[in-house]
Amino acid sequence: MSRTKLLLGNWKMNKGPKEAASFMAQAEEMLALANEKGIEIGVAPTFLCLEEVARLAPGGFLVSSQNVNEHDHGAYTGEVSCPMLKEVGVKAAIIGHSERREYNGETSKACNLKIKALLQAAMTPVYCCGESLKTYEEGETVAFVEKQILEGFEGVSAEDAKKVIVAYEPIWAIGTGKSASTDDAENTIRAIRGVLAGLYGEAADEIRILYGGSVKPGNIKAYLGCPDIDGALVGGASLEPSSFIELIKESV
Repeated sequence: MSRTKLLLGNWKMNKGPKEAASFMAQAEEMLALANEKGIEIGVAPTFLCLEEVARLAPGGFLVSSQNVNEHDHGAYTGEVSCPMLKEVGVKAAIIGHSERREYNGETSKACNLKIKALLQAAMTPVYCCGESLKTYEEGETVAFVEKQILEGFEGVSAEDAKKVIVAYEPIWAIGTGKSASTDDAENTIRAIRGVLAGLYGEAADEIRILYGGSVKPGNIKAYLGCPDIDGALVGGASLEPSSFIELIKESV
């Protein structure tokens, strides 16, 4: 099964609208390079920058939010809904990033509601999973991540599951400079695909699974060369146009 690779930059709490616009001034160049490589690219700015980034994004350049609320509207102070995101041209949302799980108490069951809301809105969920250093050292990675997948995909049909992107990010490799070996990343992602196959059979072959965790131009090719890794969710290396362009050049 051939799955198109995706590089998605997660800007986290970085860049205001002016900086975002400066980055997007090079989006056409980035997209042209990506098209040459046969991959897809996109970024996930803060809520404040989404409208500006979506306005400046060329066709085929994915614009994602970093979160979304499962409700369409209502008394949910500080939250943003799928219809609001769609209105400004956003097509995807990152769900369950480890930082939101840690700092905001987001659970896999809460993520499940957001995934369903995004699918209902014809948007793409990017569902994150990953283990702590302690879990990794205890050899419990697969069991831990399997639970996150089962809870996140509960009640999601096979047809809808194919529209979800999974991002495996070992927590101990996010922003630490450490990165999982290609063997560790591939083995865990293969296990994730196995869990999805148990839920959805052959449809699991169509679900894209990204790796994230200190991805850089120097290691991107090795990760994307693994048969089960379908791209990368990139943090710090996506913040500067020069670095993101280098990632695209080195990707395949």
